[in-house]
Amino acid sequence: MGVGIEVKDLNAWFGKTQVLRDINIKVGANAVTAVIGPSGCGKSTFIRCVNRMHETTAGARLTGSIQVGDIDVYGSATDAVDVRRRIGMVFQKPNPFPTMSIYDNVSAGLRLNGYNKHHELDIAVEHSLRMAALWDEVKDVLKKKSGSSLSGGQQQRLCIARALAVQPELILMDEPCSALDPISTGKIEELIFQLKTEYTVVIVTHNMQQAARVADHTGFFLMGQLIEYDKTEKIFTTPSDKRTEDYITGRFG
Repeated sequence: MGVGIEVKDLNAWFGKTQVLRDINIKVGANAVTAVIGPSGCGKSTFIRCVNRMHETTAGARLTGSIQVGDIDVYGSATDAVDVRRRIGMVFQKPNPFPTMSIYDNVSAGLRLNGYNKHHELDIAVEHSLRMAALWDEVKDVLKKKSGSSLSGGQQQRLCIARALAVQPELILMDEPCSALDPISTGKIEELIFQLKTEYTVVIVTHNMQQAARVADHTGFFLMGQLIEYDKTEKIFTTPSDKRTEDYITGRFG
């Protein structure tokens, strides 16, 4: 099942440039939360802080705390590798391992975690591909075709299946549809809606219509600050902050 997120007093920097300022937010479990805002407002940095990818950039640092379920993400005893296993990540550009078969793409994380029994891997690969709505399209070529031979939309669903295979509790998606055509985007959105029954999903998106379609709650970021966070319907119909209203109505951004 999915887990909640609680972020307290989060500040983040790249070198001397501060990119997030005093972020406080509670995200409910088994729901879809959209993060919207103009380019450069800190959306992607925010989710990269949640799964400890921010620290992999030279000169990056942060202060504050992030709790994901029972994990103190930046606790002194917390292993970053374990955090990234429990928090799946799907990127803007599909990134299947190009030389690996579809099967090996999905099972790669499981093998890294010590799974090596063929029967267990077969079950996990099929389950993950079914969850990602890709099984029927690839079941006959699992070990014959490489991940990179698939269409863009299929590659993105393959990357989602790869994230799901290690049974995360939280899935972060950074602009997962920005490189896809409308039909593939529709399939990913349908998938996101289904995933919340088992996972907590946070999606960064430039597409406000997409946020309105898939998200239960939406947070609006501007210049590194969380301006407003509420039920999606309220954000899009009666926002509390004038800046949110100006962004949603297209006055800037």
